[in-house]
Amino acid sequence: MDNNIPTAPKNPKRDTTDTDSAPLTSQIDDAAANNDTAWHNIDANKALEVLETSRKGISRREANRRLSVFGPNALTSVEKMPKWKLFFIQFRSPLIAVLIVCGIITIVLDHLIDAAAIFLVLLLNAIIGYYQESKADQAVDALASLSSPTCRVIRGGSRFEIEAADLVPGDIVLLESGDRVPADIRLLDTSRLRIDESMLTGESNDVQKHTDPVEEDASLGDRKCITFSGTMVTSGRGRGVVVATGSDTELGEISSLVNNANGKTPLQHIMQRTERGISIGVIIVAVFVFIAGTIINDDMTNSFLSAVSLVVASMPEALPIVLTVAMALGISRMAKRNAIVRSLPAVETLGSTTVIGSDKTGTLTQNRMTVERLSLGAGNPFSVEESKDDGFGSDATARLLAMLKAAALTNEAYRSVSAEGDVSYSGDAVDVAMMRIADDLGAVSDEDRETETRLETAYEPEHAYSMAIKPNSQGGFTQYVKGAPDKLAMMSATMDDGQGNTVPIDAGAIHRAYEQMGKDGLRVIGVASRHIDADQDLVTYRKPRKLHFLGLEGMLDPPRSGVREAIEQCIGAGIEVKMITGDHPTTAAAIGERLGLQQTDNVLTGREMSEMRDEVLKARLKETSIAARVSPQDKLRIVEVLQDQGEVVAVTGDGVNDAPALKSASVGIAMGKSGTDVAREASDVVLTDDNFVTLTHAVRQGRVTFKAIRGSAFFLLSTAVAAMIAVGVNVVAEMPLLFLPLQMLWINFVTNGVQDVALGFEPGSGDELKYKPRKNSEGLLSSALWARTAICGLWMALCVLVMFRVEIDHGVDVVSARTMALTLLVLFNFFMSMSARSETVMIFKLNPLRNVFLLVASIAALMIHAIAMYIPGIASVLGMAPLALWQWGLCMAIGLSVLILSEGDKFIRARLAARGYGARTGLYAAVHQARRKIAGMVGS
Repeated sequence: MDNNIPTAPKNPKRDTTDTDSAPLTSQIDDAAANNDTAWHNIDANKALEVLETSRKGISRREANRRLSVFGPNALTSVEKMPKWKLFFIQFRSPLIAVLIVCGIITIVLDHLIDAAAIFLVLLLNAIIGYYQESKADQAVDALASLSSPTCRVIRGGSRFEIEAADLVPGDIVLLESGDRVPADIRLLDTSRLRIDESMLTGESNDVQKHTDPVEEDASLGDRKCITFSGTMVTSGRGRGVVVATGSDTELGEISSLVNNANGKTPLQHIMQRTERGISIGVIIVAVFVFIAGTIINDDMTNSFLSAVSLVVASMPEALPIVLTVAMALGISRMAKRNAIVRSLPAVETLGSTTVIGSDKTGTLTQNRMTVERLSLGAGNPFSVEESKDDGFGSDATARLLAMLKAAALTNEAYRSVSAEGDVSYSGDAVDVAMMRIADDLGAVSDEDRETETRLETAYEPEHAYSMAIKPNSQGGFTQYVKGAPDKLAMMSATMDDGQGNTVPIDAGAIHRAYEQMGKDGLRVIGVASRHIDADQDLVTYRKPRKLHFLGLEGMLDPPRSGVREAIEQCIGAGIEVKMITGDHPTTAAAIGERLGLQQTDNVLTGREMSEMRDEVLKARLKETSIAARVSPQDKLRIVEVLQDQGEVVAVTGDGVNDAPALKSASVGIAMGKSGTDVAREASDVVLTDDNFVTLTHAVRQGRVTFKAIRGSAFFLLSTAVAAMIAVGVNVVAEMPLLFLPLQMLWINFVTNGVQDVALGFEPGSGDELKYKPRKNSEGLLSSALWARTAICGLWMALCVLVMFRVEIDHGVDVVSARTMALTLLVLFNFFMSMSARSETVMIFKLNPLRNVFLLVASIAALMIHAIAMYIPGIASVLGMAPLALWQWGLCMAIGLSVLILSEGDKFIRARLAARGYGARTGLYAAVHQARRKIAGMVGS
């Protein structure tokens, strides 16, 4: 930073000392405010004219006026909801409302411990919801942190250092290495200016900037005459005019997209439907029980108690806890596999993902440019591995080393060696790749590196080459040149013919070799050299000529190890993988083919998307697995179009440009190593190793988590259905009160209150990635599980009612009859928890020790119930009486029947599915099949 640059006043609006008579025009207002001008497509001088400024800058007085028109150069923030309000809206769920009523009722019944348990559940869920919603604002805050605090401008012909927030359209800004670009700037002058735009475009390579206009429909990464707010100057200098500030910049548009992006996970949609359905159903049945009981029995008190019992018995109060525990356990398991989950619902959402939109650089690839193929002279390209094997003779090896040495000595990469001897490289990715391979194959010695460079020309886009002249061991000098192959062919006089012979240059042969490597998506650099006698004036060799063309080096950012296999797993699991990148289409297609993506020959580009309606884009996305040269808006649009088609979309990303898509996706996945703070704050999951393979492990764990949640839900709802039917029929049948409200609370919180949570610990079976994702319309339970819930619930209710009625008819007192019915229900819960471990796998195939928590919890619940029955004080409070041994045996035998029924449904369903009866499953399918056979027999 130039320390002689004066500092402008802190608040230019109040600066009235400027007497510059520059006109206070208003034509600039519309030109800059509307931000419709394609600044990259017009000449630099024309941009100055449109912005009504000059290379001397606007006056300070005009800057004040424009600041009042356009406002500060800062991102606008949305009004945040007060924290207290954000917390209380967590209680707006219908299920939560009914649970609150249950809690109040338990207080009225003077059962304070149970009431405390209910309200503890409500508080826990409110805290979790509050955290998930409040963290969303952090993504926008992280975007704001990318603003540059100060910058250097020219105003009225003088240089000032001002706060970046005071920049206005028309200001002339000076840039140098290390600066963060403070606004969107149309470049006027550049000197070896390179910008790191990876956070905005996703491209890993620094961008060489120039001042020439580009095509109007050029993608963001191809607008070489514009520097964008928030990007970093990595080398060189530049001067340009501000064309957009604050929310009008590309960064500001991303901020707006992040503010507006919103989406609910599939589990959140499912839970909303489930909560609404359960709440409505329970309330309707409870009202019916109360009215029917009052009319039939003429006993409002008992009818009210029956209705309360039904509500308490039917409401799955533990479901929120189960969800929390299962997802928290999933978070713990994912963390061990390098996936940090920032939002609980994201655990399950990963499991239901149908499309993964993955960034390329650093996720699918290593984010390290590597030389992969080589060509000597204009010979056929060969792989680096072949060169390491030295399978083509010592002469060719000498020529290969000469080429690698030439590329490494005209090179701006930095090589450093630590005290431990570890070598590291920094600088331009291409230069680093060429220096690294030269070191790997021993082409450059320490003496070569230490030799003083006598004359050099750095790479410039208009030159398309770089050059260095160094002393050699023959007493003269060697001129080393690398750059665009066609450019070097024009500068060269001779080349190798591939057989070790020197022949006249053949530009056509070089071009064919270059094209052959380019078709594989490689970035190709030509290398040449020339001997210079000691008595020559080196200045005359500043422009290379009469070179000897040494060959070509082709490089690529190679795929990560294991990614291809991971993609195959995803495809096998019914998940489509799409690469969404800012890279060139040819490069993206080459990488996609190596990774095993399904459709790589029909790459979609951002330019094509700009001309497509959503309906056309939907069809186009079905035809390709790659989108290249896309902008942040394009990536967001792809996500939204896929979601409109009913897809559950997971998106990976690491840059600021990815933030809108990450936040809008069903689940956003950011990179932990290479990712920006903005991407991480907008995401739901962070991969600490930046590896796509980790993502497949997370998807599997997501499916394991949902299976555990589904098992718990089946257990809770089947027992709830049994209680609801039993209590409802009991009232209509004019029998004594079946269960007291306190007894229902006892079952819900003491006996099965731990079993349902323990089901959330059910581990995976290992085959989760062999099946397609469940359908969005399926809900919390599958159709088969709903049928099983109804069958088992009806059976349990029938058994409980019959036992209660038989006991009453045989003169058994009501307390003992209730105890028998209650114990039978407890045993039903015990056996149902065993069956609920898997939707399809038979119980005898499940190792009980794989979920020790469930085994211990189920046995403990049974023992607690038995102990309570034989302790007079507790038994009296709960309205129970001790049972004889034969009564326990009877309850055990009847209780086992529900396990046989549930497992029988699994068996029949599996057999029928194997025979092609997939549409109708379980016992219903068996009945349907039997009916068809009988109909056939009758017909014959």
